[in-house]
Amino acid sequence: MTTALPRPAVQLSTASVRQASVLDAAALHALSRQFFHCGALRERPRGHYAAEAADFLVAELPTDVLAGCLGLRIHPDEPRGPAAVLYNFCVSPASQGRGVGSALLRSALAQAAARSLRAVFTATTGGGELFLRHGFTPIAPELAPLAWVNALDPRRGSTVLARTLL
Repeated sequence: MTTALPRPAVQLSTASVRQASVLDAAALHALSRQFFHCGALRERPRGHYAAEAADFLVAELPTDVLAGCLGLRIHPDEPRGPAAVLYNFCVSPASQGRGVGSALLRSALAQAAARSLRAVFTATTGGGELFLRHGFTPIAPELAPLAWVNALDPRRGSTVLARTLL
């Protein structure tokens, strides 16, 4: 789901993107929790962020506050070749419209390309405009990693998007 609202042009953020660590788990959960109740993100327990910290990229402001995060899970044994799934993509309301989401997405795509993955997939319940601007297209869900597709909640009505890398 797209968790950014349209905003007028403003000064771009000075957030830097880095790999998350287990020390970021509480901040990842706090940032994501803002989007659980409105349904923009699937609710995940705090322990998920500690256990899966290596999946996450974070955009951090100079004040050490997280401005956004994005999970990148690798699926190495897919029949069509290794792929990745983007999940838990969110940007704090104060940082939306400032390029934080684009910076996170560019970093995730660069990591996926560096790992020679064939494609990156995501699901959205919104329009997915940011993904579309970055070369993603809607696809049939069965083309995505099966374990991930089977974990999608059909009640959410998600659209599956993909970007081919190879």
